[in-house]
Amino acid sequence: MVGTVLVLGGRSEIGVAVARRLAPGATVVLAARRSADLDVEEKALLDAGAAAVDRIEFDADDIAAHRTVLREVVSRHRRLDVVVVAFGVLGDQTRAEHDPGHAVEVVHTDYVAHVSVLTHLAAILRIQGCGTLVVFSSVAGVRVRRANYVYGSAKAGLDGFTSGLADAMHDSGARVLLVRPGFVIGRMTEGMRPAPFSSTPDQVADATVRALQSGRDEVWVPTVLRPVFAVLRHAPRALWRRLPR
Repeated sequence: MVGTVLVLGGRSEIGVAVARRLAPGATVVLAARRSADLDVEEKALLDAGAAAVDRIEFDADDIAAHRTVLREVVSRHRRLDVVVVAFGVLGDQTRAEHDPGHAVEVVHTDYVAHVSVLTHLAAILRIQGCGTLVVFSSVAGVRVRRANYVYGSAKAGLDGFTSGLADAMHDSGARVLLVRPGFVIGRMTEGMRPAPFSSTPDQVADATVRALQSGRDEVWVPTVLRPVFAVLRHAPRALWRRLPR
């Protein structure tokens, strides 16, 4: 997979972990806010064997700037081989239930901004006729729970959009890999009680790269979550609303 790997969300633990595994011989582009402060991430990628690491300023919520940022990356590196879309926020569910502005912020970052950037990226990859988009959904979007319904609803929308996008790009030469992790123990969930079948960023990255290498278009992390949610999605509503995050 030597080539150019673009990580949108250059501080994401999962995004950087995926990039480390793809780094040997590759050019890795880290796109994030305050891109000048990515020294730790750059060193990790160079230590992993990256031929070069580039940085570009990227604010996921500034959807008006998405096209300009992506065109700059293509201008610098010509072709995008793997694009890891790894930005997102968990938000505060309790606050979102009483603060419409915060609820909209979560949905804007976790859904609207993804729709924008993925649409731009799909156009770029169609022109190339190759490349892979890696998109992180969540089991939280498979059936939305009362305990995190704002975040979950955004992930449900993203999951549906990405699934449709994958079908739309089927004959383009490019492809989409949709990753559905369960609870990930990391910075975003620090201080929270891990849910059953939790994973780490490294475990998610390992599963993602295996799926990339095998040509799959969808992966659940861990894999046991697929049959579990095949059953849980049919659980009675009275029971479902009591489930924790």
